[in-house]
Formats: sequence, structure tokens, C-alpha cells
Amino acid sequence: MGVGSNQPGSQGYVPLITDHLSHDSHTLNLGISGIKIHAALQQELPLALSTNPQLITIWLVTNDFIGGVPYASYMQDLNTLLNQLRTSTQARIVMANLPDVTRLPLLAHLDATKKAALQHEVQRWNAQIAILAHQYHVTLVDLSAHNSQITAHPEYISGDGFHPSAAGYVQLANFFWSAIKS
Repeated sequence: MGVGSNQPGSQGYVPLITDHLSHDSHTLNLGISGIKIHAALQQELPLALSTNPQLITIWLVTNDFIGGVPYASYMQDLNTLLNQLRTSTQARIVMANLPDVTRLPLLAHLDATKKAALQHEVQRWNAQIAILAHQYHVTLVDLSAHNSQITAHPEYISGDGFHPSAAGYVQLANFFWSAIKS
């Protein structure tokens, strides 16, 4: 949840979005590397609610999906998160969904049948994320629509085969910024 730290050398998409905001903007980057949505409800949400944010960016899905969080649990937590943000703030909320994770080097070992099943699950998760985004008037950054722009560039993926590289975070920030501007 990015409600960004504009520190030189910071990695992540929030500091890059911060570069686009007015100089008198105050930003707070609440993103914790590797966090899953259930923990974010306890660790990040209370602070986000206390800051009276005007813009909130969220990309809390890939760790949950890859980490085996059950679909129903994730969607319940996402519903809770969006409901709390919508009812307790006046912030504009911009949220990203899942890219096609089957194209990540981390999952290159999967056979075609497993990749197809995983792609189906990505689509299932993204469909429900889109429904919740619409329900809570959240702008959706559809990373699945940008798959070819992401996965066609191996330099956008870090050496761990999962996280974005510095160039990948720039691309992610560009997707978010396009959605914020629209």
C-alpha cells in the first residue's frame, strides 16, 4: 500500500510515482516487501487510515497468489481493505491486479498443463479483483493487459525471477501513473 518515500536509490514503484507529484506533496510508502494482504490489514491499513491520504496505490496480490493464499481468503481480505479505505478516507485509490505469473522465470519449470491451470487461476483472481475495484470505485491498473510489455523484456524481472528489477519498477510506476492521470 503506497500512501512513497522519495529517497534517492529507493526501489519500488511508489518512489517513482512520487517523482510525478507536486513538490509540496507529502508521501508515505507503507509497502513492506513480501507482505501479504492479511498482514497488511493489521500492519499497513491503520497507519494509512491515520494519515488522511489523498491518493492510495495498492499492489497487494502477487505474494498472496504465489504464496498459496486461498482465493476466498484473499478476496475477503481485499474486500475488507477496500471497504475500510473507501469508508474511512476520501482518497483516490489505484490498484494493480496480477500479471501473467506463468511467464516469470521463477515458474519457467512448469509444464504446459500446470501453466494453463495457473493462467486460469490468474484470470479468476483478476475477474474478482475487477469486480471489487468497480464496486469500490477503485481505478484498476490491469497488469494482465500489459503482459507483453512486461514479459517481453527480461530486464524488467530481477535476478530472483519473481520481483521487478529497477527497470521493471519504472515500467510499473508508468502503468500506475497513466492510471492516476486518467
